[in-house]
Amino acid sequence: MSISREYSRSTAEPIRGSVDANTKVYNLIPVVLAWGFLLAVYVGLRLYQQAFAFKYGLDSTAPVFETYWMSLFKTEIPLIFGAGFVIWAYLWVTRDRNMDALTPEVELKRYFYLVGWFLIYIFAFVWIAVFFGEGDATWHQTVVRDTALTPSHIVTFYACVPLYMVCGVSSLMYATTRLPAFAKSYSVPLLMVVIGPGLILPNLGFNEWGHAYWFTEEIFSHPLHWGFPVLGWTGLALGGLLVQVMSRMAQLFKQLSPADKARVVRSQPAE
Repeated sequence: MSISREYSRSTAEPIRGSVDANTKVYNLIPVVLAWGFLLAVYVGLRLYQQAFAFKYGLDSTAPVFETYWMSLFKTEIPLIFGAGFVIWAYLWVTRDRNMDALTPEVELKRYFYLVGWFLIYIFAFVWIAVFFGEGDATWHQTVVRDTALTPSHIVTFYACVPLYMVCGVSSLMYATTRLPAFAKSYSVPLLMVVIGPGLILPNLGFNEWGHAYWFTEEIFSHPLHWGFPVLGWTGLALGGLLVQVMSRMAQLFKQLSPADKARVVRSQPAE
């Protein structure tokens, strides 16, 4: 669907933006910093697994399991979701309450920042889809679980999944609180991109219920596991979402005067 049609402004009279001439519309530094932070978290978790998974993570009844793994589980859940609620509260409190007065230049700038949120979300999601998810498969093909909270699950499903859920919901909230097209109508691709992968966490409950009755570790393609790739594939709706975003950005560029366009592409310190 086209979410931009309703908000197209006439291009007969280019509208000047209110962004300072020395301000560039987009700055990649926040994205790079977020990538660096997430990379440090993922590498740290993987090194923790390497050091303590086989040494202290094979017997859930052992006291050392409580010390090394349950303590991690009890820390990461409130820490990650607590940080998420802080971010979501900030995005809501600072929302634009008068988007009808938004100028093309400011709206275009916000679309660039939305793309930045998508880049952070994709980075977080790819780590579990490509790295930790496959690591979970190899772990359970090697070690038969004696609890749902294995060293692999504690990292994969209770750290990595909440991390990308925080990034995804933050992207959704940024779009719906700062951009008219997403605030005044529903974007099916955006909802799919955020909600679909997020449902992997509740799907884990069904998965663990199944493992209480069947030993399927040696067959990772068992129907019990189909929910994980199907929900993960909803992330492919990002292609449709980018079509919506790029279409609106193209319209906004047409509404800018030559002077405004020059400011958009100029590389000056960010505001």
